Amino acid sequence: MKASRYKIPISVLVVIHTPDLRVLLLERADAPGFWQSVTGSLDPGETPWQTAVRELEEETGLDASRYVLTDWRQRYEFELLARWRDRYAPGVTYNTEHVFGLQVPQPLDVRLAPREHLNHVWLPWEEAAEKCFSWSNAAAIRLLPGRVAAS
Repeated sequence: MKASRYKIPISVLVVIHTPDLRVLLLERADAPGFWQSVTGSLDPGETPWQTAVRELEEETGLDASRYVLTDWRQRYEFELLARWRDRYAPGVTYNTEHVFGLQVPQPLDVRLAPREHLNHVWLPWEEAAEKCFSWSNAAAIRLLPGRVAAS
């Protein structure tokens, strides 16, 4: 069966953070000034967990098995921005995003995928939430203090 040229409207969001709640944000190459956590759509046959692991490596060079990756069991549904709708099949207007967290011991140097990201920054969680262009990304970051306190 031929693979579809369209993206699957199911994605992951991975909030990379330190124990003291500093968060890694990446600046999108296709939208300079748009900051976000690691994100990516599922490939055919992938689970959200597998996608999170793959996207972490592709976008930052981080090996999820070396750190604490957690499925937050949080999902957001949002309307796709018009500028990116052509990546999805005709008529697809919404995406479901699965949220994960990756705790690292301290801010790490990352290897950015140059076609995807221009820059990165580590910020305190409140500043990171404010800097995100995506409401779902900001909402996920705002959950971080409770997630870390509960672990």
